[in-house]
Amino acid sequence: MKFDVDKVILQNSIQKVVNVINPKSSLPVLSNILIETIKDRLSLIATDLDIGISCEIPVNVGEEGAITIPAKRFADIVRELPDGKILISVKRNNTVSVESGDIRFKFMGLPKEEYPKLPELNNKEVFKINAGVLKEMINLTYFAISNDETRYVLNGALLKIENNQISLIATDGRRMALVERKIDSVISKDISIIVPLKTIQELNRNLNIDKEVAIVFGENQILFNTGDIIIISRLIEGDFPDYKQVIPQNTPGKIRVNRENLMLAIRRAALFSTPDYQAVKFEIVKNKLIISKSTPGLGESREEVAAEYGGKELVLGFNPVFLLDVLKNLDEEDVSFDVSAADKPAVIRKEGYVYIVLPMRLS
Repeated sequence: MKFDVDKVILQNSIQKVVNVINPKSSLPVLSNILIETIKDRLSLIATDLDIGISCEIPVNVGEEGAITIPAKRFADIVRELPDGKILISVKRNNTVSVESGDIRFKFMGLPKEEYPKLPELNNKEVFKINAGVLKEMINLTYFAISNDETRYVLNGALLKIENNQISLIATDGRRMALVERKIDSVISKDISIIVPLKTIQELNRNLNIDKEVAIVFGENQILFNTGDIIIISRLIEGDFPDYKQVIPQNTPGKIRVNRENLMLAIRRAALFSTPDYQAVKFEIVKNKLIISKSTPGLGESREEVAAEYGGKELVLGFNPVFLLDVLKNLDEEDVSFDVSAADKPAVIRKEGYVYIVLPMRLS
């Protein structure tokens, strides 16, 4: 195999696929990237067996072939080379040569045959959605996905398509985010699947908001074609919680506050949060929100934020991270919270979106 390619193009393509590699994998070949030349294209593939990413870029091919090469070493070498053309060649003994001007690296690869093949989802129904819409939906939900491996079914987001509507739902048991959007695409049957967090993150990282995303649904797999890359992933099997039951229908109190002011006040209070003293105190009084934090042996803070509120006075405690996660992904100037009692969840609503966060006990 022999080809030459621009350094910047190659470096960008490596970054698109390398994140899925698990450095702790027990299979050495999974620490590699599969590169293959076909006509005037170079294909790069990486996988951890649960998720795989492939990317194609234009190159000048001198000789077709394929090899798997250590991903981290390859990425480090390419990054340190000067801008310009890079010549890459592979000998019959799997020796890889990387050249740029007077610079030459040599290292060993592994044969293509040792690398697992990515599944193919042929003759399946294709669903298309605007990438900008999908990216917005991910940004409003991904942070609520659980990292607790003992609750495996919550380690992903529920993707539903039914009645000309697409929904994405995530929860970790202490908060829940739900976003719904109308769609023009017609699909032959309703879809309800759980997409793993890692897949959601890689998809979001590689979305081009000016394009469409083609989604292909398999029996226990899903494929996303963004135009630049293809991501194929296993799905999480199991029953997602009945999220509709936890959405409060009517709450008596509503507080409206400037989003930026609220976010900055919570960040300042969170400076005194520790793992043992996480909760930030919210005192809601007429047309005022008092945000404070007191941590023994560390310090305390107090700040008043102007707000629109005419209900009964309330004192609540919240994990500041749970509020900052959603506030930084909203784009409204003002946000409204539904609040009712110290032991009841707060709810942020806007058209097509609901975010629910449980309160914390104040020490």
